[in-house]
Amino acid sequence: MSSAVEDQFASITVSEKSRSHSHASNGSPNRDAGEIVEERAAAWRSEAEGHPVPSSSGYSGEIGEDDIREARNAGGQVDGVSGSGLQGKRRLDEDDASVSWRKRKKHFFILSHSGKPIYSRYGDEYRLAGFSATLQAIISFVENGGDRLKFVRAGKHQVVFLVKGPIYLVCISCTEEPYDALGMQLELIYGQMILILTKSVNRCFERNPKFDMTPLLGGTDIVFSSLIHSFSWNPATFLHAYTCLPLAYSTRQAAGAVLQDVADSGVLFAILMCKHKVVSIVGAQKASLHPDDMLLLANFVMASESFRQVDTYLMLLTTSSDSFYHLKDCRIRIEVSLLKSNVLSEIQRSMLDGGLRVEDVPMDPLPHRGSLLSHLGRQKPHMQDSPKEASLGIGGPAGLWHFLYRSIYMDQYVASEFSPPIDSPRQQKRLYRAYQNMYASMHAQDIGPHKTQFRRDESYALLCWVTQDFEFYAAFDPLADKALAIKVCNQVCQWVKDLENEIFLLGASPFSW
Repeated sequence: MSSAVEDQFASITVSEKSRSHSHASNGSPNRDAGEIVEERAAAWRSEAEGHPVPSSSGYSGEIGEDDIREARNAGGQVDGVSGSGLQGKRRLDEDDASVSWRKRKKHFFILSHSGKPIYSRYGDEYRLAGFSATLQAIISFVENGGDRLKFVRAGKHQVVFLVKGPIYLVCISCTEEPYDALGMQLELIYGQMILILTKSVNRCFERNPKFDMTPLLGGTDIVFSSLIHSFSWNPATFLHAYTCLPLAYSTRQAAGAVLQDVADSGVLFAILMCKHKVVSIVGAQKASLHPDDMLLLANFVMASESFRQVDTYLMLLTTSSDSFYHLKDCRIRIEVSLLKSNVLSEIQRSMLDGGLRVEDVPMDPLPHRGSLLSHLGRQKPHMQDSPKEASLGIGGPAGLWHFLYRSIYMDQYVASEFSPPIDSPRQQKRLYRAYQNMYASMHAQDIGPHKTQFRRDESYALLCWVTQDFEFYAAFDPLADKALAIKVCNQVCQWVKDLENEIFLLGASPFSW
């Protein structure tokens, strides 16, 4: 297998993921918040003085690297968005007294129900022991009064809380993201932690309320940092859907047949992925896997240095009494089969060619059934090489700049490739936030749900369309004509349906989401 594919190719299997809704409060209802804060802060500052920062083998975070090493395309981007956003952000010399720490726009914290710091996006956890104790005291004080703290708004800042049994998660943000979006991000961080440690960590807290789980997460900072970074570029974090690598239907079927040989041995799931994009999935009939789990699995594999440079393999969960066996033999079998069937070369070609482009949207109002293969491998046209009507400007027809299409039935989505004028990480992040806000307003329980929405500001003209079968989000030139934009959206949706055999995983998933 070529090194270009090998670095981004992962064959993994997983067991079912369960969710916890239990909660245990602590503290005396007769004590005020000030006393609790003072006691917690003093206790954890004292304990933190003698605490070394834990470390364990297998993760790049162990060797002091805060950036994720990912293969980049010719434009120096990672899946359409630059991966440089992680580099150097986690300053371990910062604490809550640092001016630079206070200027951060978005913080994430994980702490135990006793106030012990577990993870902080910025700064060193143990230097933030007093701050963590304050957060714990606020949560505990409200709960002891028989209430539950969800969020606090202070000026431009939102403080969002999530309680998962003995684990507390907090987000402090001034990014103007919706509350529901921030709450879902905390859920994903918790899910990532459970994926690493499993829910047996709850039993550890039951036996010892002051249990220090930080050593168990030693070196995994890069995994959490990678997930948090994805909140600014990966639509899967709010769409609750996964995306597939564009492939010919026969190629995807061949990949599924290879995985089926592994699944027949009792494995619950076998998943073939290229970076965060799915090639094929095979699993047991009665097993269940949520689309969010696909996101967490891909992030764990891509961010973990051990899966990139060390001869280490994931275990397979089986239904046999032996339960586990090493993935190494299975991976070799899979690679040999994929090479013989020419699937790997097709995967590599698709990775290099990219996906759908707004410039390729058919202009015919009744497009004929086409093939993505006619677009893959073709160089992006220059404006002088592909003259269009002056009213179209940069991008696709009617000034279309970008689109997202989510299949509700399949829980999969497809997004167009980024192109001018949305060709910088900052612009792409701004568009992501615009989509995120549009999604939240479309699904808001108090004022929605809505079926259509059209917004126009100085940056974009945004159009959203939600039906029983799909959700569609599109960004146009801010001067685009509304009637033409609606017409183009219909053309894009028909185009996606014509290509669904190649851009979606059809009929291969036995899961009931």
